[in-house]
Amino acid sequence: MKSVILYSGGKDSTMALYHAQQNGDEIYALLTMVSRNDQSYMFHVPAIDMVDYTAAAMELPVIEVATDGVKEEELDDLEKTLTRLKDKGVECVYSGAIESVYQKSRIDNICEKLGLKSVAPLWHQDPLEYMNEIIDLGFDVILTAVAAYGLDEKWLGRKITKQALDELVELNKKYGIHIAFEGGEAETLVLDGPMYDRRVVIDDAQKEFGYDSGLYLIKDVHLEEKYDYSLDEEGEDN
Repeated sequence: MKSVILYSGGKDSTMALYHAQQNGDEIYALLTMVSRNDQSYMFHVPAIDMVDYTAAAMELPVIEVATDGVKEEELDDLEKTLTRLKDKGVECVYSGAIESVYQKSRIDNICEKLGLKSVAPLWHQDPLEYMNEIIDLGFDVILTAVAAYGLDEKWLGRKITKQALDELVELNKKYGIHIAFEGGEAETLVLDGPMYDRRVVIDDAQKEFGYDSGLYLIKDVHLEEKYDYSLDEEGEDN
């Protein structure tokens, strides 16, 4: 099935892409809605400019569409884009929705109207199992924004590891933070993963943190080849 992935470079849209590839879908493109409004209800904003690098790291085409990010009106921009993509043979739209009925229902409605299949492979997945799966599959995920009590400045730029996940479980018990950040507690960026031919390396970044929220502002990055040293070892044995 020829599919597009609603893609932000974050963990959820990247995992949606992973599932699409596992399902054997033909990935026509990654579709990134770039909101001019940092309070968009539908679309991811922090580090959205990194999609050019993450898409290049996976050698996949990315379509970037600007939107004013006005509530409900931003859906018109998405619908117009999907209409054009359907004319190019796209049949299916993947999204990374986990628990947001607002987002999933609107994507579903647009797809139903256009005769497209809407797939949300992460929908209602257990948050702890999901986060463990991300780590176990080898995804390198960092936090690019935090906006919840308990997530302080030290979390900005931090990689999601088993230790970090243990801490998130404790923060969930103490403050009710969603372990997978589905309540908007944090935003993420995937620097590497099993679909990446190259990894994204951050050369320069800075943290901006206020009373209870902050951003990890990435200033400069480059793509680095993923070299398999085991090939050398096999060569030496031969």
